[in-house]
Amino acid sequence: MEMVVELKKLRNDAKIPAAGSSLSAGYDLYASFDGEEIQEIRIPPQSSALIGTGLSAAIPPGSFGGIFARSGLALKMGLRPANCVGVIDSDYRGEIKVALYNDSGEDRIVRKGDRIAQLILLPCLEATFREVEELGETQRGDGGFGHTGMN
Repeated sequence: MEMVVELKKLRNDAKIPAAGSSLSAGYDLYASFDGEEIQEIRIPPQSSALIGTGLSAAIPPGSFGGIFARSGLALKMGLRPANCVGVIDSDYRGEIKVALYNDSGEDRIVRKGDRIAQLILLPCLEATFREVEELGETQRGDGGFGHTGMN
């Protein structure tokens, strides 16, 4: 089943998200900057910069847009979303922006039109939280980090 996501271009240079292949889960998001004079943004090592896409979207109710790293950008350039995974709620109508963090030891340049992250559309379940006195028992119990083994 194909989902329709309405998009609004906020700047002329904004690019519509595109899949890298016919079976890609994610849609590439592209850098777009305010003003014609800005063609690139420098991100110093161990710092982040907020990069616009020039797009706003109407994500359908019952879903959300997850903003994930592009694996090649993370591996080759050390750039990833600063919050690891961004969330675009279905009622958000502002510009989609990506806070890119530079994990490398060198300045990194993001140019207008560069692919900066990928958008993955995911279902979002509504929940009602109910406080209880006790939770049901499980075999794992309260075993936390590394409890199920390292391999």
